[in-house]
Amino acid sequence: MSFQVIEQLGQFEKSSHTAQLTKEQDVPHGLKVQSPIIVWWSPLTGEQGQLRECTDFSIDSLPLPRHKQHDWALFHEESPKNNYKLFHKPLITQFNHTATFSRHAHLPLTTQHLEGINALTDKTLLLPLSRKNQLRKTLAAVLYVQSDCNPPSDRDVYIQEIMKHIQVDSYGQCLHNKDLAPHLRDSNAMDDQGFYQLIAQYKFMLAFENAVCEDYITEKLWRALKLGVVPVYYGAPNIHKWLPDIHSAIVVDPSEPPRKLADYLKRLDEDDEEYLKYLKWKHKGEISNVNLVKALQKRPWGVQDATQDNFIDAFECLVCNRVSENIKREEK
Repeated sequence: MSFQVIEQLGQFEKSSHTAQLTKEQDVPHGLKVQSPIIVWWSPLTGEQGQLRECTDFSIDSLPLPRHKQHDWALFHEESPKNNYKLFHKPLITQFNHTATFSRHAHLPLTTQHLEGINALTDKTLLLPLSRKNQLRKTLAAVLYVQSDCNPPSDRDVYIQEIMKHIQVDSYGQCLHNKDLAPHLRDSNAMDDQGFYQLIAQYKFMLAFENAVCEDYITEKLWRALKLGVVPVYYGAPNIHKWLPDIHSAIVVDPSEPPRKLADYLKRLDEDDEEYLKYLKWKHKGEISNVNLVKALQKRPWGVQDATQDNFIDAFECLVCNRVSENIKREEK
């Protein structure tokens, strides 16, 4: 199936409608092509041409009128915080092909921030507990790094209450009480080796999402797991479907008071044996969650892997294949 990207629709239409016509019946009633034409209307692809930058979804952005033969495809990796309209059934069901964080999407992006199994089992930056205990003389047991403040999940309100009962080193703009080194203050330094080494020194990391939705999991969780820091997680209600091990993270119960969580973290900080239970999977290098392993093996794209397609390319191929299959079904 051929794949065409039309960059300048205006010029294309102009050339079609200004052709020399001798008879009224020569006017084309529609563009006849052997293969479907797929128009990617997004700044994500890097294509040059007429692209619309949209910070919020608008009905005016839809390519209307929509005819019977028109399929709509949606690539949207964000949470409802950034575009709440797309998470209402009357709108999301208008799309024939989807790539979202939901495991129910045609191309699920749930693990888009996780490179693979090896990233989880890697021990390169894992510090011995004895070293972390030494660092407790100058560092808190708990780390928080967030600069997107006061999101819909109200994470800052909850964490502010936690900070009344246990020391938390907060390096981001939200609840800031500790400074990063100058070379790590840029948002582009979040994947810097020095930033990773800083995180790895802590026992716990508060990994609170900006919105609470099933399957919406960001780098906050995976980063802590990769570095051998126990994540204190609040976000996806079905997070146990995705954790590498049932005992790899402390999942926050929002119905419980923050003080109870703070007291539990204090007890773990003082009890090496209990604390190490949360890192047992990491030291063994074993992923017991079959669902996570299958999801990573099954996905037709990779993260920071030159040998695999990225998820945008994979979605383009998926849409092409689905459109092609539907045409074959109609012919039958």
